[in-house]
Formats: sequence, structure tokens, C-alpha cells
Amino acid sequence: MKKINNCCLLCRVSSKEQEETGYSLPAQEKYLKDYTFKKSLNPQKIFSISESASEKKQREKFNEMMRYITKHNIKIIVCEKVDRLTRNFKDMVMIDEWLKEDETREIHLVKDSLVMHKNSRSQEKLNWGIRVLFAKNYIDNLSEEVKKGQKGKIAEGWLPTKPPLGYMTEGEKGHKIHIINPEIASHIKKMFEFYSTGNYSIKKLSDVMYSEGLRNKKGKKIGKSIMHSLLTDPFYYGKMRWNNEIYDGKQEPIITKELFYIVQEKITRTIKQPQYQKHLYTFKGMMICGECGGTITWEKQKGIIYGHCNHYKSCTQKKYITEAETENLLLPRLKDVAPKNERVLKWLKKALKENHAEEIEYNQSKREKYNQIIIQMDKRLEVIYDDKIDDKITAEFYEKKYNEYNKTKEDTLNELDKLHQDRSKYYEAGFAIHELASNAMAIYKSEKATIEDRRLLLSYTFSNHTLKDLKLEPNYTLAFEFLKEWIPKLNKTFELQENSLNKTKTDAFTSARSVLLPGSDSNRRPIG
Repeated sequence: MKKINNCCLLCRVSSKEQEETGYSLPAQEKYLKDYTFKKSLNPQKIFSISESASEKKQREKFNEMMRYITKHNIKIIVCEKVDRLTRNFKDMVMIDEWLKEDETREIHLVKDSLVMHKNSRSQEKLNWGIRVLFAKNYIDNLSEEVKKGQKGKIAEGWLPTKPPLGYMTEGEKGHKIHIINPEIASHIKKMFEFYSTGNYSIKKLSDVMYSEGLRNKKGKKIGKSIMHSLLTDPFYYGKMRWNNEIYDGKQEPIITKELFYIVQEKITRTIKQPQYQKHLYTFKGMMICGECGGTITWEKQKGIIYGHCNHYKSCTQKKYITEAETENLLLPRLKDVAPKNERVLKWLKKALKENHAEEIEYNQSKREKYNQIIIQMDKRLEVIYDDKIDDKITAEFYEKKYNEYNKTKEDTLNELDKLHQDRSKYYEAGFAIHELASNAMAIYKSEKATIEDRRLLLSYTFSNHTLKDLKLEPNYTLAFEFLKEWIPKLNKTFELQENSLNKTKTDAFTSARSVLLPGSDSNRRPIG
């Protein structure tokens, strides 16, 4: 009779949309239960993580699982694949430490066909590490896309998140706007007017507004910190604050700009306008002095940019280093993490395709849906055009429907185009790091590259640099530290395989030649 081993299951979905489709948590749960049944494993508890939840909530759920398996001495975790188990290096380290503590512990990654344990082979550990890297980069890529969407929303004049108290959201996904909530707006205006008199503390105002009927979204009194936040929010007079920058908004104001600034004077906290750095240098804020730990300051003298210790602490470092000298010291370090063998790149790309097959399939279903909408809108446009020609509808009705259908079509085409870009990024996500390592020098020195572009490139590659006696000691980011360790090994492995294959071919050719052309004259010509 087979021994029954206890285990825990971990399910994870990437987005709210995946929760509502075939990649749902229940679907993963069923898949993993089928696997445990075949392997005679006994699931004790199922942990489910949805990435529509906050990062903090996701982290709490993961830590809850680790505490549970430790407390109940569970030896096995079963998960669909690596990027469902962990998408950051902190979790990876925790998992590795958990495995090292007991050689009977295992991680079953079903779709990756991996069972990790303390004594896993080096190739399995490499496979595990590469997939964690892909998963982390995939999440980073999604984060970038979210930020792009947020910037687009801001550019259109709308806040990417929920509006403050006094407003409500209207419209469908992708077309949401913020309108005044008439039941609350009058209280908000009175709140600003009361405070502008200078006769109220924030605590007193909170009490007064509660008696006036102002409530938070839970129906309770607004606390001091939230009241302070509301009183300093430029949203109420038609602006928006996002990442400490102020933008124009399209929402209808509840109060005037003048009233808002009177309140800011009373609250002794004036709202800051967008600030722009007059001088931004490539390595600004990226280096510290190797002797005193002070920040390396950058300045321009006679057209040349120099860096030097700021000497906020006692320090003997007096020499200046130019930006060009710094680049010459730093950029060659990228060669240490660059894949030098084409087979390495092909292997990584193949692994990436396998890792994101599910996301690609999901995107394909969305593509088909968008195409159907476009076809439907084209048919509707044809019908209303015919109806207009036949005088079945008025010109006003035709124009209204034409604009409606045409806008839906254009929006769908935009989504389709974005989907195409996103689909490409599924392939590029993990592979992009290796592409970056191979082409970083060309990217950095491109005439089109701005200082912001170069700083972004350096931030992806390096974390902190130490400068002492004009010698630079850079530190790689976690992703590139991983490449620094494994890329040389991969390069060497594939190089040895290539040499071995070439030697085998040469030996075979020599052997065949001796049989077909016996004798000392190996270059004899055919007779005739």
C-alpha cells in the first residue's frame, strides 16, 4: 500500500480577468487535486492568492502558508508552476531556506515537471532559478504596463484611482470618469469653508462635520489624518496630485482655487507645484564614497561633468572623476552578464515560451473576442447607412449611432493593437534582461538616449556604486547578479558541448576517409 504524504496546495491568478475566466482559482485547485490523487498525496490546506489584491495582502497569504507548513510539519508544497509559487527573490530565498532545512521537504511544480528538494541536481536548480527570473521580470513588465496606463489616464485628465470623498466613478472599464456626488459635495464645500475661517482645529472640524452629517464610506466619523488629507487634496478645485506631481483634471470642481489656498495657509502646509530638477546628471544619486559613505556630488565645470565626495563627514578623498571616466569603468562590467553563445539565447527563449504558454493562449481568446466586436460594429455601420439612405432614420439619429459605433470600433482597435504589443512582451519579458545585457552598451551610447533613459538602464543593471581613489566598485541588481553567476556557466557548458560535437564530427570524417580512400595518397584524383 502506498504511503500517503500530507501536502499543501498554492493557487495563484495573475489578474481579475483571469479570475473570471478559465484560469480561475477553482480551475487550478481541481488541476492540483488531480495531481495529488495520482501521486498519493493528501492535501491538508489550500492557499489561494489573487494578484488583484494588494502586494501586502499577497505577501501576507504567502507568509501564512509558510507558517502553516512549518507549524504542522508539512513536507510538500504543490503548485502549478514556478510563477504561481513565487514572483520575487525574497520568496525564492525563503523557499530555498525551507528546503535546505530538511532533505525530505519537496516543492512539486506540476506544469514545469519539476520536483525541487535539498539534493536537487544543479540543472534543476538552474531551471528553477531561470524560471523565477522570468516570473519576476514578467511581473515587472506588467507593472510597467500599469504605469503606462496610469500616465495615459492622467494625460486625459482623469485620476487612475478612486476619487476622494465627494465624487463617484461613472462609466465602463477604460472610459471611467469622476462626477460629483450631490449627497456629499455640499458637506465637502462646507468643510473647506469652516476651516478657512481659522476657528477650527482639524479635530474640532472632524466633530463638527460629523454633526453636520458628513460620513466616511463606512458611515463613520472622519478621523484627523483623513480630514487633513481631504483638506490638502487639490482634486476638489479641479487639479490632481499623482506621485507628488500636480496635473490638470477634467472633473467638476467642488470649491474654488482661492478657497483651497486659503485653507492651505491655515493648515500651514502649502501645496507644492510640480518641481523640475535644473541639473540632472547621469550618475546623480547612484554613488557613495568608499571612505566616508557620503554621496558623490556631480557638477559641470567648463563643459565637463565631474563627480566628487560631498565631504559631509571627515574624508580624505579629494580627487575628482569625470563622467566619461566613470562610464569607462562601469560599462565594461556588462560584458560579464552578456550571453556569448547563440545556443544560450535560444535555450532561454524556448524556456520563456513554455513558461508563458498559458498567457499567450489567454491573449488569443481576447484577440478573437475583439475581432468579433469589430465585425459587429462594421455590420451595424452598414445597416444604419442603408437606413439613412432609405429615410428609415433621421440624420440626427444616424449621426448619434454612427459616432457611437465608430467610437466602439476605434476603442476596440486600440485594445487589439495594445494586445498585440502585450503578446509580444510575454515572449520578451524574461528574455529582455539578456537582450539588455547583450546590447546595453549600444543602448547607452545611442544618440537618441536621454539622460533619463541612461539612468533607467543603469538602475536596471546596478544597485549602488562605491567610489574610492578613483576606483569604482559597482553592485549588480538581483536579476543581473543572477546572470553574473549563471551566464558564464551556461556559456561554458554550451561551448564544451559545441567542441565535443565538432571533435566527434572530425573523428567520424577521418575514419570514413581512411576506408573510402586507403593508402598514403589521401588526395588522389578519380581515374579517368
